[in-house]
Amino acid sequence: MFPPASDPGLVPSPSKLSRSAGAFTLDDTTAIRVTPGAVPAANLLRTLLAPATGLPLPLAPDGRIVLVLDPGLAGLGAEGYGLTVSGEAVLLRAAGAAGLRHGVQTVRQLLPAAALGARPVRGVRWSVPGVEITDVPRYAWRGAMLDVARHFQPVSFLRRFTDLLALHKLNVLHLHLTDDQGWRMPVAAYPGLTEVAGVPHGGAYSREELRDLVAYAAERGVTVVPEIEMPGHARAALAAYPHLGNFPERRLDVWKSRGVCDTVLGVTDEVLDFCRAVLDEVMDTFPSPYVHVGGDECPTTEWHRSPSALRRVAEEGLDGPDALHGWFMERVGGFLTGRGRRPLGWTETGRDLPSSFAVLAWRDEEHGLAAARRGQPVIMAPHRSTYLDYPQSAHPDEPLGQPGGAVDLPAVYATEPAPAHWEAAAAARVLGTQAQLWTEYVATAAHAEYLAFPRLCALADTAWSGGHDWPGFQARLHHHRTRLDALGVPSRPSAILRPERTTT
Repeated sequence: MFPPASDPGLVPSPSKLSRSAGAFTLDDTTAIRVTPGAVPAANLLRTLLAPATGLPLPLAPDGRIVLVLDPGLAGLGAEGYGLTVSGEAVLLRAAGAAGLRHGVQTVRQLLPAAALGARPVRGVRWSVPGVEITDVPRYAWRGAMLDVARHFQPVSFLRRFTDLLALHKLNVLHLHLTDDQGWRMPVAAYPGLTEVAGVPHGGAYSREELRDLVAYAAERGVTVVPEIEMPGHARAALAAYPHLGNFPERRLDVWKSRGVCDTVLGVTDEVLDFCRAVLDEVMDTFPSPYVHVGGDECPTTEWHRSPSALRRVAEEGLDGPDALHGWFMERVGGFLTGRGRRPLGWTETGRDLPSSFAVLAWRDEEHGLAAARRGQPVIMAPHRSTYLDYPQSAHPDEPLGQPGGAVDLPAVYATEPAPAHWEAAAAARVLGTQAQLWTEYVATAAHAEYLAFPRLCALADTAWSGGHDWPGFQARLHHHRTRLDALGVPSRPSAILRPERTTT
């Protein structure tokens, strides 16, 4: 099933597209003309097309590929763009730099799929069909979370994953850096975090690698949002620094099991100092307006037994140890807002995070609605349609994944960030949606890519253009698969290196 001849099979689908006569062919004489502020987009286009096409695409005042940055195009918003292709020229216009970058990705998709490859290709006519496109995203937050705590992935894969996100106009890479099973970011004051807690399942990144990733992603219009889990999912940190726990004399190893670990951070002043020191370094490395601090799946069992936790309950006049979770998150959130950042966390009820937080609703749609009604910005991430660690199908050849049944392509495509029954005020607080790729079962980059695609294509279509044309999406995706093939994205379970199936 291929899209009609009038449809070039773009993913995500543009807001408005019409075909026109002719096609523009790029060759050794093709140059780019830019207006002030458009040079970074021109450089991106050149960088992305050079490996396969070998075309120099120099900047020139008479270039027939014209990139225009015009703040007066207010109707296109911060990320929209207009693209006109004829036999004579390519004109890409946007009000903001992000719009130009998205337009560059559309030009890439309009070219023959071979243009996406990483090696020189000969004998291909590099033509862009005649089109008139006006394209504006539905939601501002269109993301994917990648868990590198459970299984470490090298920064080379993070760059490749970023490129795949940008191709699909996904603009957030949520990087899950710490958990019970690993700690991947260096913190100068606490070297044991990577020396001890970074050992299982791989290693850790250097500060320079992370800063370079942030810059690389920014060039492609992707914001890297860091996540440091607290006060739960902190076993790896406690293995390195036991005194940060509720029983300082206890010695722990980095957790090697799946699921939720009941060892959590303590609630002493020293623990809060630790969190502030870590977050200071996180903010120094990641300029993202949002900083994710976890906040969910935090068993309170230890706080019921810890003398220091019980003292904190008494000193603060709390109702009991369970109230320490909200107390802790208030202090962490206040620290971030005091530094000009927005705290972000996972919500399990829609009412469990302080009002200063933006929330990711993952358990139930109604939790997102509850948070929105409280006035909190919401990112919808329902686990039964956005968790990509679930198998893609019930086929016996699918790699081992999260128990609970498949999350198939139609389920992802049906994700609705702001359901129709929500009142307008609540729906207006939905920033967007994102997919989650947890890696308890995912040891290799090839496995991660197999799980991510084509399901991220479906999420991109939903987040950008609305996701209300399943037959049309299927037709476009059939053609888009040729692009994924050119990029080397695995399409079958047999094409990936499966992780060892262990029982934990």
